[in-house]
Amino acid sequence: MTGDQRRKKILSMMKRSEKPLSGGALGSETGVSRQVVVQDIALLRSEGHAIVATARGYVLNEPKQATRVFKTCHTDEQTEEELTTIVDLGGCVLDVMVNHRIYGKVSAPMNIKNRRDVQVFMNHLKTGKSTPLMNVTSGYHFHKVSADSEEILDEIEAALREKRFLTELLPYEAEIAES
Repeated sequence: MTGDQRRKKILSMMKRSEKPLSGGALGSETGVSRQVVVQDIALLRSEGHAIVATARGYVLNEPKQATRVFKTCHTDEQTEEELTTIVDLGGCVLDVMVNHRIYGKVSAPMNIKNRRDVQVFMNHLKTGKSTPLMNVTSGYHFHKVSADSEEILDEIEAALREKRFLTELLPYEAEIAES
């Protein structure tokens, strides 16, 4: 298990747990020492996760959000429309991921939650120094989106489908939508 995989597992365990998880318990579950867990927690905090250390263990202090993975495809020119559609309906675009046939899953955090964030992202693209990650897979990409409720995610899904951005998952991509 790589460090990234281990930190994702630790985060997942904390999201599912109703009680604090000790560093020792997290270490046992992931096959590392308590000290490695302490370092992982520091890295997760630096990524913006609100992890609180209590006398009984670590607690994730984030509001419970509904999340869903959407597979979309569009042109570079439609990127802004896709992102504003999501944020205008109350979603936060947590990340972007492509499933490259040679390189595998490649992802990057986005944390785009409003139109200002969309404009900042679009301005970075307009500098011409980089292109969207979706370009390595002919426009196909995935976004993990969070919202306050499943109903909001349903509205986002309907809007993306109406704009013809949403695409169907292929059988081998089902695990992506669940991760």
